[in-house]
Amino acid sequence: MKRSLQSRSDVLSRNFSIFILACLVLMAVFAPLLAPYSPSAQDLTNMRLPPLSEGHLLGTDNLGIDILSKLIYGSRVSLFVGLAGTCFGMVVGIVLGLIAGYYGGWIDTVIMRLGDFQLAFPFVLLALAIMGVLGPGVKNVIICAMITGWVKYVRVIRADVLKAKQSEYIMAAKALGLSDFLILRQIFVNCFSSALVTGTLETGRIILMESSLTFLGLGVPSEVPTWGTMLADSRTYMISSPWLAIVPGIAITITVLAVNLFGDWLRNRLDPKSV
Repeated sequence: MKRSLQSRSDVLSRNFSIFILACLVLMAVFAPLLAPYSPSAQDLTNMRLPPLSEGHLLGTDNLGIDILSKLIYGSRVSLFVGLAGTCFGMVVGIVLGLIAGYYGGWIDTVIMRLGDFQLAFPFVLLALAIMGVLGPGVKNVIICAMITGWVKYVRVIRADVLKAKQSEYIMAAKALGLSDFLILRQIFVNCFSSALVTGTLETGRIILMESSLTFLGLGVPSEVPTWGTMLADSRTYMISSPWLAIVPGIAITITVLAVNLFGDWLRNRLDPKSV
C-alpha cells in the first residue's frame, strides 16, 4: 500500500513537472507569437492596471507595459540562464571530478581543498562578490552560476569514480593496457546519471539566483525583460499595486518547484535504491 502511494505520488510529480516545463519551453520559444504586446511598449495612459483589465489579462506595470508580455519574454532569459549555467558548471565539475577521483594524490587534494575553500563562503556573499567584479549582464550571470555550482558536480562524480575504480571492469581495462582516456570515458558513462540528476536540481537554484541578483541590481540589466527585473521594478509599488510582484513571484516559484520535482523523479528513476 505504501509503495503504491509512493508510486502514485511520483507519477503525479512527474506529470506536473513535465507539463509545467513543457509549457515554459513553448512559451519561451514562441514568445513573439504568444505575447499580446511588445515587452517594451509603454502606455502611460494605462499605468498599473489591475489583472483582468480590458486588453491586459495580468494588468500593466508602472510604465503601462503589459505584464503578460513581459512574463512571456522573461521566461526566455530565465530558462536560458538556468540551462546555460547548469551546462557550463556540469562540464567543469565532471572534468575535475573525474581527474580528482581517478588520479588521486596531490591533484585530488588541490581540487577538493579548492572546493572546500569555496564552500566556506556563504553562497549569497560569493555570488554578490563575483557579480560585483564582473558587472551586470546575462553572460556574467552564467559565469557566476558556473563558478558557484561546479563544486557539487565534483563531489558527486569523485565519489562515483572512487567507487568505480574498485570494480572488476576497470581493473580488467587497466590489465589490458587501455589508456586513461578510454578508462575515464567508460567511468563517465556510468557516472553521468548522477551528474544529470545534480544538474536538474541545480537548474532551479540558478533560476532563483538570477532572479535574486537581478532584484538586487547586479544581475541582468534592467532593460532586459526578466522575472527578476519585474520583481525589482515592483519594489516601490508592493503596497499600492501588489500584483506587480505577485505575478513574477508565482512564475519563479512554480518554475523552481517543477524543476525540483522533475529532479527528484529523475533521481528515483535512475537510482531506485534512493526511494
